[in-house]
Amino acid sequence: MTVFASAFRALATAAAALLAVAATAPMAQARPEPKAPEEFVALRSVDPTIIQEMRYPTAHNFMGVPVDGYRQPLCILTRPAALALHRTQTRLLKQGYSLKVYDCYRPQRAVDHFVRWAKDLHDETMKGEFYPRVDKTRLFADGYIAEKSGHSRGSTVDLTLVKLPATPAGPYPPGGQQVPCYAPRPDRFPDNSVDMGTGFDCFDTLSHTDDPRIQGVQRANRQFLRKTLTDAGFVNLAEEWWHYTFKPELFPDTFFDFPVARRSVAGH
Repeated sequence: MTVFASAFRALATAAAALLAVAATAPMAQARPEPKAPEEFVALRSVDPTIIQEMRYPTAHNFMGVPVDGYRQPLCILTRPAALALHRTQTRLLKQGYSLKVYDCYRPQRAVDHFVRWAKDLHDETMKGEFYPRVDKTRLFADGYIAEKSGHSRGSTVDLTLVKLPATPAGPYPPGGQQVPCYAPRPDRFPDNSVDMGTGFDCFDTLSHTDDPRIQGVQRANRQFLRKTLTDAGFVNLAEEWWHYTFKPELFPDTFFDFPVARRSVAGH
């Protein structure tokens, strides 16, 4: 009995040790989420009047699913960029307009998600709205998707103008009929912004800021947005009427990967 009891106790001790290792291993391997440097702030803490319609935490984007790294619908930017938007908003409010942001800081994990999606040629869930005339095999070559994004440096923002008083933006019905992003304004997704000729994130040459086919009120709206932001220190990306970067950038060579979440900028 003594031999058997000793053997049993040894087995029990070994089993307990294995269980203890298994229980503590995930904790030992877990890494704390990175936080934003002190130079980053939530835009709402600098200017709560700027409208925020953050698309990537939702399914209403070119992939059709929430994007990795977007924990909350929150605009985060470097403080100089946020302050420049605040100055711009102060001017626009006096003219009866408001800025509306679609995307601000973008973590590298979100860019990686875009890349994985672009390489999956079978996933064309949102083609009907966002890239009707672009073959998915061309997304990298044509510059619509890249492995790095200026958004990850924290001073780039995607935005538009809204005429005040703002009407509510239309709800997005998942699985509903898709209308091309370049369709006439009454037909495409009911965004409450002024008419820029295409919707946000429209993968089409019509999105080029100075595309000659965009005329009249649509062209005037693009030029008004560009002049207003240029006066505040922003530079437009010629291929996307909505894309602006505040210069000089605080972090011109750093691509951050902290999540878009309140805790990332808590206390800033």
